[in-house]
Amino acid sequence: MTDAKTLGQALDALLQPEKFRDYGPNGLQVEGDRDIRLLVSGVTASRALIEAAIEAGADAMLVHHGLFWRGQDGRITGWMRERLRLLLAHGIHLFAYHLPLDAHPEWGNNAQLGRVLGLQADGRFGEQDLGFVGVGAQTWALPQALADHVAAALGRQVICVGDASRPVRRVAWCTGGAQGYFESAIAAGADAFITGEISEPQAHLARETGVAFLACGHHASERYGALAVGAHIAQELGLEHRFIEIDNPA
Repeated sequence: MTDAKTLGQALDALLQPEKFRDYGPNGLQVEGDRDIRLLVSGVTASRALIEAAIEAGADAMLVHHGLFWRGQDGRITGWMRERLRLLLAHGIHLFAYHLPLDAHPEWGNNAQLGRVLGLQADGRFGEQDLGFVGVGAQTWALPQALADHVAAALGRQVICVGDASRPVRRVAWCTGGAQGYFESAIAAGADAFITGEISEPQAHLARETGVAFLACGHHASERYGALAVGAHIAQELGLEHRFIEIDNPA
């Protein structure tokens, strides 16, 4: 058992949010009133995850996508009111870490996606060095073979655009909505780039450069960091931990 201050200090020490320029507050976003025995982790602080955490008897939640973002409407109405009502009514603490949870070299989203896919990073790229680049434990002769491997590992259909005949030697990856990192991945020497989403410009850039762009789903690519961090911190503090998956087609 521990308290919110101790849990927050342990998470901050691990993830070092002060090093990042982020789109919202990292750390404790909603203060509950419970001692913490069970920590639930998940991807997004949605109503469905909050309700599942309540049913599980959670005292605290750790998520990648929290409730508060730069530039959003600050009024507590509608869906925001309902999420906050549930958290406060049940005294649950909500911790959220965005870019710090992406970037951690061992427990973060990118490191854990690399583990799941059998990718070994030997470099970083992109804004704030969030992107990883390296080689695979196995080799893929063509981009579609890599796309099939990613689809099988994540259980999600993968969009693959680029030169279908170009061998894949080096792979870059950055989870979530990192399509804007594609040019940095190309500059880092990647033959293929894996992320969650693709936008209109990246399809043209993939065709014109020959570098394969693989979009495997924002949620699907970010299911592993909160799980890994939650389990690690829970073990460190002697807490119970449970990861709850709330499926999302995006």
